[in-house]
Parts: sequence; structure tokens; C-alpha cells
Amino acid sequence: MPAVAERARPEPELRDDSSVRVVCVDAESDGQRIDNFLLRHLKGVPRSHLYRVMRRGEVRVNKGRVKASHRLRTGDLVRIPPMRTALAETPVRVPVSRLAPLAEAVLYEDERLLVIDKPAGLAVHGGSGLSYGLIESLRELRPGRELELVHRLDRDTSGCILISKRRSALRELHELIREGAMDKRYMALMIGELERSKVGVDAPLKKNVLQGGERMVQVDPEEGKPARTVFRRLGRFRSDVGVLTLVEAELITGRTHQIRVHAAHLGTPLAGDPKYGDENANRALKALGLSRLFLHASALSFQLEAADRPHRVEAPLPDDLEHFLSALEPAA
Repeated sequence: MPAVAERARPEPELRDDSSVRVVCVDAESDGQRIDNFLLRHLKGVPRSHLYRVMRRGEVRVNKGRVKASHRLRTGDLVRIPPMRTALAETPVRVPVSRLAPLAEAVLYEDERLLVIDKPAGLAVHGGSGLSYGLIESLRELRPGRELELVHRLDRDTSGCILISKRRSALRELHELIREGAMDKRYMALMIGELERSKVGVDAPLKKNVLQGGERMVQVDPEEGKPARTVFRRLGRFRSDVGVLTLVEAELITGRTHQIRVHAAHLGTPLAGDPKYGDENANRALKALGLSRLFLHASALSFQLEAADRPHRVEAPLPDDLEHFLSALEPAA
């Protein structure tokens, strides 16, 4: 029986990239294999060619040769040699209606960094069906600037997000994150009671676990990465779904969905969380006026080497979350 030829996929159109690039590894890529990291940054480059370039030592991490299995750490500098990559698509223009609010959302700025009060519903970058996000919007607002995300927030999370304006600042801030020297605080509303006024959760997390076709993060003591969150009770409220607890969450580590998964692990999922929360409770809370995840990055604190004092930047609770809380009855 003759073999049936598979229909060949069209080859991506390529462009010549004659310049060497140096990419600083961000916190989201911490622990990722170098080959997977490069495939994400080099669209259209055949995998076989990429491995050949690595064997020749043309890809360097912190100026040293590495194997394809090498795992990156936050702050590493990856040298990417000249090679042919897929032609970039025509840049998507961000609607002016989306840009205007961001121009007014600056919480802090100096010559090296920028802190934005990110609105809920805006992803930090484009991809996965999204043509643009926060960083693309900021680059359009400030063309020619070397703007890079220092860390990430979930799309549905509002509040403080840090952007570097210089590569030296990006490296220094990533080093602070890696050393645990950046203090991140969040305000969150839990469904249920926090058992004590202060509760620490030390539960390793594993991400990209498929559950019903959806990628999830889950507690996994065997294969998960270390993750620690400290929850502090700020207030208690009565509602149709029982007691709701307002907490401050302090991130000791910064894993994907960490606060949301740790809150659910305690049996007190976050209000409005569609992924790890209580579907019935969320439906009842939506009827009361909560239309999104109640999670807000309220404060960032850190100290750069050249600064004479620590930076502390705060973002007030957004109006929609403030109004929802004000309509609830405080619990004794």
C-alpha cells in the first residue's frame, strides 16, 4: 500500500538577524531549560539548527558555554548569536482608549524604573490569542525606550507592577527577586475564615498540570518548587456565602498563581477566582457586585545599590473592590 504523504506545513518566512542579542532571564523563566527558552525567543528557527548552534558554543549563559539541558536562573544573561528568524508580524496598534488610562497609572518613576498601577483585565504582555498587553502598550506610549517587565501579575490581578527602563536596572532588580530582597504585598478576600490572625503556607507548587484540558498549578510536595506565602488577617465580613476574610498576603517566593493556590490549599479560596475558587460562592458574590478576582498588588518595597533609602510604592485598592467591601457587613 503506497504511503500517504503528509501535507507539508508552509515554511515561515525568515529574515536575516545579523546582530548578537543579550537577553536577561526574568522570574517567569526561572528554572526553564535553555533550549526551550531559545525556542520561545527564536520563532521559526528549526530545532535542529538551534541545537547545532548550541553545540558549537555560540549560545552563552553568563559568558559560559552550556548544554541544552541547562536550567536558567532569574538574572542570567543569555547571548543569542545572529541567525535567521521568522519575520515579525506587523505590529498591532493599541487602541487610544486603552493607552490613555495607562498614562495616568504611573505610581512612581525615575531614570531607571517605572511602577504602574495595572488595571484588572489587562495581561502583562501579548500572546495566547492576545495581540497586546501592558508592556506593548507602554512601549507604544513611550517609543524608543528600553522598557522590560521585571515581574508579572495575572491578567485578573490589579496593582503594582515594576518596569525597568535600563538593562542595568533589570539585572539588579532580578537579582533582588532571586535573593528574596524584594517585598511584595497583596490584598485579597478569602471565602471563609482564616484560622489565626497570621498563617504561613509552605507548600511546593507544580505548574502546567493538565486538569480537564486546562493548565493548572497545584500543590505537589514531590515535584513542586518551594513556595511560601504569609497571610495576615485585616478584617472579617458577613455575606450570603458566609464569612469573608480580608487579608494581606506577603509573597516570600513568587511562583505562578501562588497566592490563589495557597489560599485554596487552606480551604479558603479567593473570592471571584474562576480557576481555583468556589464556583457557587463566586456566582453569589457576583450577584452582590463582585465581578472579578479579588486580588490586588498593594505594595512593593526594595532597595537599589545606588539609592540612599529603600523604595516603597503603594497602590490603593481599586474603586470596584472598595465599593464591594463597603457594601458588606463587618463581622465581630
